[in-house]
Amino acid sequence: MADIERHEDEGAKAFDPHLARRLLRYLKPYRARATFSVFLVILSSIMEIAGPAIVAVAIDLYVKPLQGSHVSGISQRIGAWLVGHGWALDPISGINFASAIYFIVLLGGFAVLYTQMVLMNLMGQYIMYDLRKQIFGHLQKLDIQFFDRNPVGRLMTRVTTDVDALNEMFTAGFVSIFGDIFVLLGIVGMLFWMNWRMALVLFSIVPLIILVSAWFRKGARITYRQTRVRIAAINAFLQEHISGMATVQLFNREADEAEKFEGLNMRHRDANLQSVFYYSIFYPVIELIETIGLALIVWYGGGQVLRGMLSIGTLIAFFQYAQRFYEPISDLSEKYNILQAAMAASERIFKTLDTPPRILDEGKLEIDHVESIEFRDVSFAYNEAGTRDEGRGNAPAVASPSSLVPASSPASPEWVLKNVSFSVKRGDRIALVGHTGAGKTTVTSLLLRFYEPQRGQILVNGIDIREYSVTSLRALFAIVQQDFFLFTGSIAQNISLGDESISPERVREAARRVQADRFIQRLPNGYDSEVKERGAGLSVGEKQLLSFARALAFNPPVLVLDEATSSIDTETEVLIQEAIQTLMTGRTSIVIAHRLSTIRSADTILVFHHGEIRERGTHEELMQQDGLYRKLYEIQYREAAAVA
Repeated sequence: MADIERHEDEGAKAFDPHLARRLLRYLKPYRARATFSVFLVILSSIMEIAGPAIVAVAIDLYVKPLQGSHVSGISQRIGAWLVGHGWALDPISGINFASAIYFIVLLGGFAVLYTQMVLMNLMGQYIMYDLRKQIFGHLQKLDIQFFDRNPVGRLMTRVTTDVDALNEMFTAGFVSIFGDIFVLLGIVGMLFWMNWRMALVLFSIVPLIILVSAWFRKGARITYRQTRVRIAAINAFLQEHISGMATVQLFNREADEAEKFEGLNMRHRDANLQSVFYYSIFYPVIELIETIGLALIVWYGGGQVLRGMLSIGTLIAFFQYAQRFYEPISDLSEKYNILQAAMAASERIFKTLDTPPRILDEGKLEIDHVESIEFRDVSFAYNEAGTRDEGRGNAPAVASPSSLVPASSPASPEWVLKNVSFSVKRGDRIALVGHTGAGKTTVTSLLLRFYEPQRGQILVNGIDIREYSVTSLRALFAIVQQDFFLFTGSIAQNISLGDESISPERVREAARRVQADRFIQRLPNGYDSEVKERGAGLSVGEKQLLSFARALAFNPPVLVLDEATSSIDTETEVLIQEAIQTLMTGRTSIVIAHRLSTIRSADTILVFHHGEIRERGTHEELMQQDGLYRKLYEIQYREAAAVA
């Protein structure tokens, strides 16, 4: 758990220009909307800045007229401009006119802000749609070993939580930060234009704001990272223990696991409380500094008004601008967390997107039938790239399928397969047997290009499989594994996997041939019955029968049975043996450590031991050799034969 926490927390930066530039690329398809949104933010900021100025002018010109030409301020300049252009108004008309202008500014600001928020939220949703689509599409291109190295929960977080963090930045952070900065600059410019001396008095407290904000950002960043790491630990713990709840209850570990969860939950609570501490200090301190700034305005500005050096309207405008000056500062501190979350999320997302597919689909040939399959001196290791053979013709160079160990790993890899060579003709039945970990399943994984061998070649119809497109190659095979998977949906959809070329009649025929229609007909809605998550509600044998029906429905030229009936009881096996034999007729079949009846009928049996083929031949030939196969038969298969 600690390793996962450290991994999740690596390299988190408050702001990374490179990541920011990559994020901005997603704005490119919507640059017109983004540009218009920025324009609206500027317009909204101008309207926000204009409000106090209108109040100041109305008071100075029509409520408390200016006395003496020595009074400085925006009101005097605007008053002179109005007189020069023939806009001299009496007090009542002037007040009405100023009120109307103020109301129009408020109404216009509302309309502009509403339009800008709608545009940014729409743009954010479109960007999130594009990003999720890109991530999921990229995940589908990655090799199986990538998913061996990365927990499912972490990958789901990339597509959901991390993308949501970017959505908040695009909708509430990116343009809002720009708007806050523009408002700050506008207020600073307006204050200096109105009275630069009093502006300097007000800004004398800015260093205090900078110090407090720096303290807050540093502390908030630490607590934010702690909170993020600890909620990730909670999510991982919950995912693991909810999935394994049956085991927890079986061994009466409820109290112990609850205690572990309490510890994780407590750490998460403490991190949030620490975050609350920084927020509870920051905002009151900012309000205190704001109050000090207002007091300075009263002290200095009031004295200026009494001496006739400042108008009352300008003093009131300073009060309003001072209050509005602190709002963007508080917002920017809040946006800092949004920006930090977005940077951390984007770093993880781009790390996933930058993971190159190790299985390169560069083959130009298409294949729709199988005449022969050949393994030629194939060696494979999960933990080390090893030394690759040269002279593979025009086969594309493929990177090592594993990065589980660093470059400094031992020169001698842990080979799962060692110089494996065998061939299969069309229509042959070949069985792979051996102890667990002997390399049997790895053979089929390499054949389907889930992984790439470090040495040797795999040929189909005499051509290296990398010369074929991955899609056409995998379409040749249907594999029924021990670890089968059912999706949420109907029974029929799980058999056809949504392939429109597979008709309902074909689905029913496949289910009938593997005897699955017996239990399907008993379901309330038959083939339209919903399959719950992971096939909940179905027995292990029923789920296995559906996986057989799925393989039959796709009708491939090559059938791979990987411990396919290990979860089926003897009675159920008797029902499907005839269907399996029928399915194998005229079809190339590769069977991995299947039940005895299928193994004995194989044309060739390959006995694997520590990644090597130690024996090969028919059942009778291997039994006569009195070797490894005979021992395996006596240990593993005799009981099954007796039951049969």
